[in-house]
Amino acid sequence: MHVAKPGLRVLGIAESYSGREQSTLAGVVMRKDLLIDGVAFARVTVGGSDATDAIIRLFARLGRRDVNLMMISGSVIAWYNIIDPAAVQDATGLPVIVTTYEESEGLEEDISRHFPRDTGRLAAYRRLGDRVPVRLHTGYDLFIRPYGLSPEDAGRLCNAFTCEGRVPEPVRVARLIARGLVRSARPGRP
Repeated sequence: MHVAKPGLRVLGIAESYSGREQSTLAGVVMRKDLLIDGVAFARVTVGGSDATDAIIRLFARLGRRDVNLMMISGSVIAWYNIIDPAAVQDATGLPVIVTTYEESEGLEEDISRHFPRDTGRLAAYRRLGDRVPVRLHTGYDLFIRPYGLSPEDAGRLCNAFTCEGRVPEPVRVARLIARGLVRSARPGRP
């Protein structure tokens, strides 16, 4: 993948979790010039273990061969539904960058407390490994886990897709769309 390629397309994926049984994932295909040219959706089970499969389904629904990279907002979504970015990369053939936005001591204690007999969930979390800090041109820090590309290239791509703040545009827009879809589906909403 050529990081500087002007026609580069990223599939940004983010969720909207509102405490229900299912959480909504939105995927946005965004070109490097920040134009959007695709959207898809999937659902994941709150507290489940289907996040990886949902992301792979979302990508398949797009039916796109021109997407060069996937950016996912967080690797633990929908109340500890853990994404396996390496499996996503293997299934899609795309490099993956998982983005998070704050320093953290990790979630091992929380996972152990909420899922005391679920050793598989804890093992899945541990397989994620450490996050790499990236200082963005905006002055903010972003924390990434890159799969299928170097941390340096992943950092350059995050910088190229971040206009302000600390959230790259593909995942920021995906989050907005997921939230809008969830809000519009709530009972009593016009």
